[in-house]
Amino acid sequence: MVSGLGITFTEDQLRLVLNKLDMVRLELLRLRAMLLPEEELSEEEKRELEAARKEMKEGLSVSLEDLIKEIS
Repeated sequence: MVSGLGITFTEDQLRLVLNKLDMVRLELLRLRAMLLPEEELSEEEKRELEAARKEMKEGLSVSLEDLIKEIS
């Protein structure tokens, strides 16, 4: 028995809920893969992505909130 927040579950019920959550998680991943297919980056895109990551690591990036404030 697992109890919390005034609700009691048997281990079988909890296992069933966790299995259902895993199935939902897998379905979401499958749907994401269908809707957002990965594509190969060109060499230029790879360099740009690496430069952007380096800028972020060095603190040279601007947060979305700051950008919105600036253009508002």
